[in-house]
Amino acid sequence: MVPLMQTGPDFREEHDLGSGQKIVLRHIQPSDAEEVRRGFRALSPESRYRRFFTGVADLDDAALAYLVNVDCKDHVAIVAIAESLDLKTERGVGVARFVRSETDPSVAEAAVTIVDDMQRMGLGTLMTKTLARAAKERGIEKFRCEVLESNDLVVKALVEAGGTIVERASGTVVLDVPVSNPDESVVRHALGVLAEHVNAFLRRLLPPGAAR
Repeated sequence: MVPLMQTGPDFREEHDLGSGQKIVLRHIQPSDAEEVRRGFRALSPESRYRRFFTGVADLDDAALAYLVNVDCKDHVAIVAIAESLDLKTERGVGVARFVRSETDPSVAEAAVTIVDDMQRMGLGTLMTKTLARAAKERGIEKFRCEVLESNDLVVKALVEAGGTIVERASGTVVLDVPVSNPDESVVRHALGVLAEHVNAFLRRLLPPGAAR
């Protein structure tokens, strides 16, 4: 019997980050396009640079189409929706995404983006752990992460989590980080770091001119 996939197409989880803040995690949908655009515009210039290694200021329709039309198998994107305290409104506050390598199906490039006012609240770690769970259920063994070479803290944390440097180029370092690690405390630390300093794979995969 094939095990039930906990993060299948109907995946939905509710979490409490504390202080009454409720978060819903689910797979991204085409109808999320404008919310993704709004969330991207709300990122600070520093956050955009950390995630795209460039000063892109907006996403066009081609970029949005790529980001929200996923197959939930080789391209997975989980969004975090925050409910207002009165439960009357909600907004997108984060996206955790991986895209499987075309040359090695056990490897996927991964990125987590959290809006600035929700960073350092545990949401990044929660989303990255959820993404890792989805990856394992789909046969992914390693996340490929590209970070700035000058960011020693990030590189060190990912190496301590079992990451292996596979490439250095143009001021960045590319590491393969195992999705599973026996030392859970090390993994939690690395996931938190990864959520704050993610790679630039979306910049490479988006259609030319999609991010500007």
